[in-house]
Amino acid sequence: MQKFYITTSIPYANAAPHIGFSLEAVQADVLARYHRLLGEKVFYLTGTDEHGLNIKKAAQKVNKTPQEFVNQISAKFKELTKTLNISNDDFIRTTEKKHKAAVEKLWAKLEEKGDIYKKNYKGYYCSGCEAFITEKDLVNGKCPLHKKEPELVEEENYFFKLSNYLNQIKEKIENNEITIIPESRKNEVLGYIKTGLEDVSFSRAKDKYWGFEVPGDSSQIIYVWGDALPNYISAIGFEKETKQFKSLWPADVHCIGKDILKFHAVIWPAMLLSAGLALPKTIFVHGFITVAGQKMSKSLGNVVDPFELVKKYGVDAVRYYLLREIPSTEDGDFTIEKFEARYNADLASGIGNLVARVSKMAGNINPKSKIQNPNVKKEIQKSKDNCQKALEEFKFNEALKAIWDLISFCDKYIEKEKPWEQKENSEKVLAELSFAIDNIADFLEPFLPETSKRIRKRETPLFPKI
Repeated sequence: MQKFYITTSIPYANAAPHIGFSLEAVQADVLARYHRLLGEKVFYLTGTDEHGLNIKKAAQKVNKTPQEFVNQISAKFKELTKTLNISNDDFIRTTEKKHKAAVEKLWAKLEEKGDIYKKNYKGYYCSGCEAFITEKDLVNGKCPLHKKEPELVEEENYFFKLSNYLNQIKEKIENNEITIIPESRKNEVLGYIKTGLEDVSFSRAKDKYWGFEVPGDSSQIIYVWGDALPNYISAIGFEKETKQFKSLWPADVHCIGKDILKFHAVIWPAMLLSAGLALPKTIFVHGFITVAGQKMSKSLGNVVDPFELVKKYGVDAVRYYLLREIPSTEDGDFTIEKFEARYNADLASGIGNLVARVSKMAGNINPKSKIQNPNVKKEIQKSKDNCQKALEEFKFNEALKAIWDLISFCDKYIEKEKPWEQKENSEKVLAELSFAIDNIADFLEPFLPETSKRIRKRETPLFPKI
């Protein structure tokens, strides 16, 4: 049986989840469900990143220990996977014992290779990114992502010899041993490498950070690259090199946001090369969700709560909007007005209306009988082929459009044949429409799993109009 190992990034556990991570979790879920339908052995991993300075600060603000704080936040992310009907096989937390063991083992491998060394360092540190950034990365003296000036930090840290692996990584990206989707992100990574990347800080002073101690040096804490990135191997048994680890690694797809592309496409592959481990096959990169054209932020008060959305509109309505309205690899915008317009047009008046009309007229007609119209068969096959092609290319919005093209065809077929008039061929037309609807349910299964089940049972209304 062919395997398919897919991961999301692990969101930072310094605040409750918002709609941005929901997009990534749902995109990865569609791929996981699709590959299960293909008969593959699928393992889908998500989880939470629970170490760092910002978590330490956030915990202090609410008079909790960092561990107490992340326990609470991580539980919310775990709850979100259930709320969004995510079919993940595991949920890794970077405070787990098995993760610590894997991190320490990987550190030892990099050290044995001679790729970790200690030096005094002076550089710009962005607390929002929790990362050192170079002067050339700054825009008007500020971090381009967090729009604030970084702090000039001087301390002694361990470093990883990223420079040892840049040529190898460049070659592997160029020849698509590591496939980066979309192509524009591939070019972006090659641009990083071309301009030159320095060795990266791999630890921080203990009094300034929260996390695992560097093996053999209790004055230092392992920095994010050495701590968070190994979650992809710790979750599947790297520390003991289990049968599961050997059968699943390398990852077939890492689903990530564009802001962490450099870490996943350069630093992570370099760590794996140093440790003698296989490289991930594909890195799929999505954009950000803006709200009415603005970046989501607590200060602007425009953070969208996925729990509230699901509570009000239903899980599949939320999944549909994220997959259909947000371009797979670009930024997309969210407003309640856009959400409700898409809901009414595509869900209530689209698939919901079609299933209700045909169910009411068809009664007990067997959808497998009297399928004679070649146009119906042709449209079903066309929808299936276009949907599958789009999914293979990570184009979720186009895959859904292919399904809605079939829904549109069915609506036009009803209007043309008018089966409610009880014509001689009405039973045949309704059988064909019922057969098409069963196929629509099959095509929708990875995207809207609950709706797919309800269509098969002909439950109505699927989506009551707002």
